[in-house]
Amino acid sequence: MTSQNIPADDRTTSGPPRESVFRIAVASFAGTTIEFFDYYAYGLAAALVLNKAFFPDLSPAAGTLAAFATFGVAFVARPVGAALFGHWGDRIGRKKILVVSLLMMGLATFAVGLLPSFATIGLWAPILLVVLRIIQGIGLGGEWGGAALIATEHAPEGKRGLYAMFPQLGPAIGFILANLTFLACRVSMSDHAFNTIGWRIPFLVSFVLVLVGLYVRLKIAETPIFKEATANHEIVRAPLVELVKNQWKALLLGAGGMIIQYTLFYTATTFCLAYATTTLGVKQSTMLVIVMLAVVMLGVATVFSSILSDRIGRKRVLLISCGLAVVWGLATFPLLDTGNYVLMWLALAGCLALMGLGFGPMGAFLPELFETRYRYTGASLSYSLGGVFGGALPPLIATELSANFSSWTIGAMISVLALISLVCILGLPETKSSSMLARASR
Repeated sequence: MTSQNIPADDRTTSGPPRESVFRIAVASFAGTTIEFFDYYAYGLAAALVLNKAFFPDLSPAAGTLAAFATFGVAFVARPVGAALFGHWGDRIGRKKILVVSLLMMGLATFAVGLLPSFATIGLWAPILLVVLRIIQGIGLGGEWGGAALIATEHAPEGKRGLYAMFPQLGPAIGFILANLTFLACRVSMSDHAFNTIGWRIPFLVSFVLVLVGLYVRLKIAETPIFKEATANHEIVRAPLVELVKNQWKALLLGAGGMIIQYTLFYTATTFCLAYATTTLGVKQSTMLVIVMLAVVMLGVATVFSSILSDRIGRKRVLLISCGLAVVWGLATFPLLDTGNYVLMWLALAGCLALMGLGFGPMGAFLPELFETRYRYTGASLSYSLGGVFGGALPPLIATELSANFSSWTIGAMISVLALISLVCILGLPETKSSSMLARASR
């Protein structure tokens, strides 16, 4: 029996005290903002400078591909983090694991800013870079699921989409902060200064944000749903085994539904940044501004879709997002290739608005799909597995397509992945009226 088949429990309708609601919002929003600031700072560096700093002996195209490969390594590591942190999050609680995941991600990001370049330590530089990316990926693999559960497991019935909006805003705000930091460094420094020192500054200053996030998370309470599961002895020894045995289909379809969210975001913000500056010849500072302004649409769409999903359902909003992405994928690169700044912004803003339209409901949708006893593991793994196929591979594939074929093929790739996500969402149930207090039958 799955949670969507059991009626809502009246005890969830009142929700937490008002002060707790504020803390929940701040903790889930601040944590994901900091985590994604760290993650996107690396994506920007990969697009702008890491090929020169760590792969100088390769051609520009090969160096960019290598930089994106190190970017993709973290996505492969994320399911490992999801399984690891999900296991302990389902065993000992959401709050404790969120503190550990944030600290792991923050320390790895800070270390990237200190890492010597290839010119200083040779081959060890890219090797250590990959190791730090793996640590980042493991940390982020446990971050999102815990933040989403902190929000949704405290939320009253009928408002889980609204509460889940807070961790879902993390990517938009985190990216804007990372972009502003990179932009400030880029416009205030010479090319040489930026390529040697300037790109490191966002990684180093991010640790201040990590300390703030740790303080906030240490102040929040464990979720009432996990407390009840503990009191009723519903904690299982092997959450992953239970998940695979009971809800493997929801796990895979949830991951498939996430593919287009990752694809839209990382194609627009990472690949297109490199494509525009290298292939189209647009100045780096100009593209940073265009991308940053486009990301605003991600935040707006995330708020709108999260609230809308409480009214018309998660599944319906997700299907609309996927269907529109099938069409928009084909329009993206014709607009981008014009070189007109307004049309370039429109191309990227369209991708990011559609990403937000689907990403907003996912904050509640994925946790609602799974039983309490393995919810952290299930939500985290679905989210992270979607990142392997939607976040790690598309920038690599797009780089190859750009080098060997017309740019319209990249848009076609987006449309195909959107269609795959649409089919996966069709195979999942509506969850907005489900009870997260429901117990699985043994």
